[in-house]
Amino acid sequence: MRDEDYGLFGPGSVTWRVMGEPVLMVGGVRALLLQALHPRSMWGTAQNSELMDPQAAWARLGRTVEFVRVRTYGTHEEVDRVGRRIRKLHSKLTGLDMRTGETFRIDDAENLLWVHMGEVDSYLDVARRAGVPLSDADADRFVDEQRRAAEVVGLDPAGVPATVAEMRDYYEGMRPHLWACKEARVGLRRMFNPNVPRQMLPLKLAAPGIGMLVVATLPRWARRMYGLPGLPTSDIAATLTLKGLYRTTHVLPQRIRYSPDAKRARELTREHQEAVSTWSIAS
Repeated sequence: MRDEDYGLFGPGSVTWRVMGEPVLMVGGVRALLLQALHPRSMWGTAQNSELMDPQAAWARLGRTVEFVRVRTYGTHEEVDRVGRRIRKLHSKLTGLDMRTGETFRIDDAENLLWVHMGEVDSYLDVARRAGVPLSDADADRFVDEQRRAAEVVGLDPAGVPATVAEMRDYYEGMRPHLWACKEARVGLRRMFNPNVPRQMLPLKLAAPGIGMLVVATLPRWARRMYGLPGLPTSDIAATLTLKGLYRTTHVLPQRIRYSPDAKRARELTREHQEAVSTWSIAS
């Protein structure tokens, strides 16, 4: 295999197998809605970023997508660079607790961990419900691999859930501290009518349907916090829709289906698997 810097994950990782699938875009938006249910996380975001500004939110979201891309596929040098930048930025920011008037740090460990787990849970939940081939062991590996991503934003990996069971326990412990503040509800409404660049007008037209799907993928308790029905029938409908999207994207040729980074990751993974198979036969 070529001597190359594969960054945090690389060939053979569950992360590379999962993150390139187009259906994971649903998971990315789901993560934002889930993360918004932590009041301090939402207030810190609203008070320090352009996410709540309809004119600038799209550019801000684009920067977040680029961060995830580099963290997933970038070299160690590239990941270190974006990690230093984000940690430096967060270290300078504070938020105001709208209930108590207390000032808090944006890089508070509880806040960073909540945002991290929102991503991990959302990507994994959408992938598994869509039908991406993942065993229970693969799911645990994905959660464990993502502790490397947690370190990029300044968390100690030792304090980050490493299995699906640990992640489930984490959410059970957090639920009493969660609720949908005014800013979270505003963000939910804007998802159905986003302000997008003119060249992306089709996305605006599709937003209501996409929004309904994303909301339906949230845990029932999260939907109820937003004042929406948390019915089992919504779970079933969301799962069937995700499976349909996943199968539909797999009808497309790989050159169209995957981003350049995802295509490269798949090629490297294929080379890795062939090398492992050759080594196993030779031994």
